[in-house]
Amino acid sequence: MSDATPDTPPKVFFILGGPGSGKGTNCARLVEDFGYTHFSTGDLLREAARSGTSDVAKKIAEHIRAGRIVPSEITVELLRQAIADHPNPIGYVIDGFPRKADQARMFEEGIAKAKGILYYDCSEQTMEDRLLTRGADSSGAEKRDDDVAETIRTRFRVNVQECMPVVESYKQSGRCHVVDANRDRDAVYAETKHLFEQMGEKPLKP
Repeated sequence: MSDATPDTPPKVFFILGGPGSGKGTNCARLVEDFGYTHFSTGDLLREAARSGTSDVAKKIAEHIRAGRIVPSEITVELLRQAIADHPNPIGYVIDGFPRKADQARMFEEGIAKAKGILYYDCSEQTMEDRLLTRGADSSGAEKRDDDVAETIRTRFRVNVQECMPVVESYKQSGRCHVVDANRDRDAVYAETKHLFEQMGEKPLKP
């Protein structure tokens, strides 16, 4: 357990990758094995969009339906509030963030510098297949407004235009670990867990 105090910045890890690359799946397993709190920026934004009729909620909903990135100040403030509401000295895994350079700067200057950054490198064909399967799933999984083919392709374009420069910047600074996410989910998670252990993180169970 970390000896963090209320005055020290939270320990955070950014989990990056295109839509359907496996960010949420791997974060869920990291929570189970290490005890982190997981925040999906997409989930936080969708919840905020559903939560009211304010102009901010409407703006978020409009951006999500169109597959566009929500303004950075809104996303960063949602994360700041989520961390404040869920204190966890072990740390946080935040998936789908940062998606723009100004998001990264606003978070790391105003909240905490990421201890580690993972990028799930996955082909668009694999991601599209996964997302369309999720969109068609009627087994009780939540149906998402953005899991339709046209919006998926818009999200891919946005990811390349806006998100990849952030990934490349982190790679160039030596802070980003790249994981091949086209493989079987167990192989992807085995590498993910190993990377966290290399960063000095301790699983709850040996």
